[in-house]
Amino acid sequence: MQDTDPANPRRQAERLAAWVRLEQTPGVGVVTAQRLLARFSTPQSIFSASHLALREIVSDSVARALCEPMPDACAAYLDTVFDWLADPDHHLLTFDDPAFPPLLRELAMPPLLLYACGRVALLSAPAVAIVGSRNATGQGAANARAFASALSTAGLTIVSGLALGIDASAHDGGLRGPGSTVAVTGTGADRIYPSRNEALARRIAQEGCVVSEYPLGSGPTPGNFPRRNRLISGMCCAVLVVEAAANSGSLITARLALDQGREVFAIPGSIHAPLSKGCHILIREGATLVDCVDDILIPLRVAPLATLARQPDSSASLHAAQRALLDALGYDPVGADALGALVGCDPAVLAGRLLALELAGHLERLPGGLFQRVKR
Repeated sequence: MQDTDPANPRRQAERLAAWVRLEQTPGVGVVTAQRLLARFSTPQSIFSASHLALREIVSDSVARALCEPMPDACAAYLDTVFDWLADPDHHLLTFDDPAFPPLLRELAMPPLLLYACGRVALLSAPAVAIVGSRNATGQGAANARAFASALSTAGLTIVSGLALGIDASAHDGGLRGPGSTVAVTGTGADRIYPSRNEALARRIAQEGCVVSEYPLGSGPTPGNFPRRNRLISGMCCAVLVVEAAANSGSLITARLALDQGREVFAIPGSIHAPLSKGCHILIREGATLVDCVDDILIPLRVAPLATLARQPDSSASLHAAQRALLDALGYDPVGADALGALVGCDPAVLAGRLLALELAGHLERLPGGLFQRVKR
């Protein structure tokens, strides 16, 4: 918990309680709260104001709610919050807290509160968001992990949404460098969704930061995720879209980033790949095409990584027949029949070689009987 008055913990608790109560008051959303704070400065002053003074800004029903004693449900929720804050790695950042992310203050609809687990300083660090499909291809996941690792090595924090696919790979890559990673969740900070990312979420809470604007106990309701996307882009200087379908939610994040004045980058792909369509749309709309990390670092005025040692070719140890098969496969999805015709291989032998390459991580099997090479 960020303590702006460590010598007086009781006053600090009263301050936090007033912020939580303001957010919990029926009829008080972000816009209404901003109007009230512009007039009365602090939540405590709002709750001390007269009904007449409040009525000048809000409706009669909201003014009455602000003047009444704290509801039992809100008091019970405050007990939950303070129990959660007893863990030294748990934090509640209010809009007026010095640790509140400065870029989020600039949003048209900033959150009033942020619940965070882990290293809250990362929320104010220079950051890049990496987003993309939940149903990522093996190549897309590898790209997300590699870009995130390189950007984190350059000192940039990787921000994503803890979803399956590209998000999870981006977080994993971010944890590999000093920039680390921040997961912005669509649930309460005490909930992990999806459950398959539980181990990853716990690692992020230890080595990075998990953050949410939603009250503790909030479940994964569909409307939460589009709304949280504005925070993913909002706390970053740029957004990288790795893989996205034409109707992907990642395009929402990218367009929010443009509205917020952030840089948008996209990795192109095969013209035949459905998960490349969204990236191609963004590139046509003005996003910067990238095929290496320096394409991001240089526009952001971060030192390029040209001095880092290049990774060896992971296919160097393959025998001639396997290399010939990979060369024939290329990087576009190809069916087994077409591939067999290219290499002049018996179907049974071809199936065995494809399986061996798949198990070794050099290619992946796609829906519809297609195969795609994976560059590692």
